[in-house]
Amino acid sequence: MKQLISCEFNIDTACVELYFTDESRISIDCTAVENEVADNRFQRSELDWLIYNDPIAYADLVLNGDPKRYLKSVTEYKQ
Repeated sequence: MKQLISCEFNIDTACVELYFTDESRISIDCTAVENEVADNRFQRSELDWLIYNDPIAYADLVLNGDPKRYLKSVTEYKQ
């Protein structure tokens, strides 16, 4: 992969799509990620905020980070 050209959320596919200068592409299925790492609506909401407002940070979190640890640190769930 070369340099990143664009990163955006495609609402039709529910995927964050990354495009690179060598014409390679990565597509992250956001629904699958939410189903795997989010335990409650607050965590899903946090992921949704990242998807719509900072898709590059979302992609970095999914590809290079630890989404479960991130969600535990930024969301507080009280019953």
